[in-house]
Amino acid sequence: MKTEVLAEFESNLPEDDAHPYRSGPWRPQHTERRAWDLEVQGEIPRDLNGVYLRNTENPLHLPISTYHPFDGDGMLHSMHFADGDATYVNRFIRTAGLQAEIENGGALWAGFVESPADALREDGWGARTRMKDASSTDVTVFRGSALTSFWQCGDLYRLDPLSLETLGTETFAGGFPAEGVSAHTKVDENTGEMLFFNYSTEAPFMHYGVVSPAGELEHYIDVPLPGPRLTHDMAFTENFAILSDCPLFWDPSAMEAGLYLPRYFPDLPTRFAVIPRRGQTSDIRWFEADPTYVLHWINAYEEGDEIVLDGFFQRDPMPRPPKDASFEQVIYSHLDLHSLQAEVRRWRFNLTTGATTEETLSDRVMEFGMINSGHAGRPYRYSYNALPTQGWFGFNGIVKQDVVTGAETAVALEEGQFASETVMAPRDGATAEDDGYLLTFVSDMNADSSFCLILDAADPAAGPIARVAMPERISSGTHAHWAPESVL
Repeated sequence: MKTEVLAEFESNLPEDDAHPYRSGPWRPQHTERRAWDLEVQGEIPRDLNGVYLRNTENPLHLPISTYHPFDGDGMLHSMHFADGDATYVNRFIRTAGLQAEIENGGALWAGFVESPADALREDGWGARTRMKDASSTDVTVFRGSALTSFWQCGDLYRLDPLSLETLGTETFAGGFPAEGVSAHTKVDENTGEMLFFNYSTEAPFMHYGVVSPAGELEHYIDVPLPGPRLTHDMAFTENFAILSDCPLFWDPSAMEAGLYLPRYFPDLPTRFAVIPRRGQTSDIRWFEADPTYVLHWINAYEEGDEIVLDGFFQRDPMPRPPKDASFEQVIYSHLDLHSLQAEVRRWRFNLTTGATTEETLSDRVMEFGMINSGHAGRPYRYSYNALPTQGWFGFNGIVKQDVVTGAETAVALEEGQFASETVMAPRDGATAEDDGYLLTFVSDMNADSSFCLILDAADPAAGPIARVAMPERISSGTHAHWAPESVL
């Protein structure tokens, strides 16, 4: 393996840091590297060509008071595959907030579980304001650039998908909304459009927009809500966009006191806004369903008079911690997907009758589902879901779920190994939905190392096709994306 140090950053985090989300599998990196001539167990397929990108919360500085893992600075990790070879790069996303805190030598903005009043600066980003836009949540590729995003609404940062050099912020040709953009933008590969939403603490509380394949904001409408919400994800079909209003949001009474504390209201329904992709506010149709909170959707499509939506229903969106739990333990209990009891559910919205029906597709606790992105918004069969660890936020396996037959193929990692969100990379010239590879970065605590695992998407239980070594053990992270060579 050959490596090149691209940059090193000074951190004021303690060397013996014991914070559960700044140590162990979540130990951050503070050195940027490029590595090639990587050691490979097995053989990298020659029909695997493109780049696997993964975003990571990677803190550089101590918080003002209490650290939440969603506060960490954004760092991209990438593995570029070309003709049987691979190159690895990791780099911080050069956000305005990161640059300012580097110059300050410490934190300037309040994190998720800190009061906005504690921020040392009055400006900032996020739906509640006075937060740092760390751009550490999602990553996609649009018009040849990697775009990273912040979960509570902010800028979209443009990066070169191969060098990971930050190129600035996305402008939508001068139309970027003042309210920012939420984490999960959606790129429709069939039309080249980007769909997005945002939310804030001011009426109408949500907006929905469409960006053309040329990068221009062509459509932007109000989606009126009863009050501030914490919607995290959206879905789309060939003709519609679907947004949600879940009954877990900031407690209005606490907000009056300047506190932003999420609370679950089980007496309220979950509501879904179905919008024609270029429709107006007056075209929105609302559907009601069982109360829950949905962090991520898998896919949606049209079937006759119905819209079919698959996602991860939480049976207990706000689990009660033990009475003697510390403040930190209360916070982290809401990151345990087993406590939240996240399971795959299917909603059907009948556009003729206005009825909603629901069914559970699996009782297994799973989340972070990925599909062959060419089937996004269209009928599909396979989802590749993360198996969560128990007790904290991490993944220790992958499940291939057949949403047509109900069959599930689980691939568990070894004890002490933790996966990333797993992408599906169609092979060059693929002829079937699962004709390709599954890619995931694995942090191996046993060997103090990391590698990129390559599995056969059609038969992941057959074992690794290849393991590609990385120059150091990387931190766990959140979302990932596969971009074929043709879009780079």
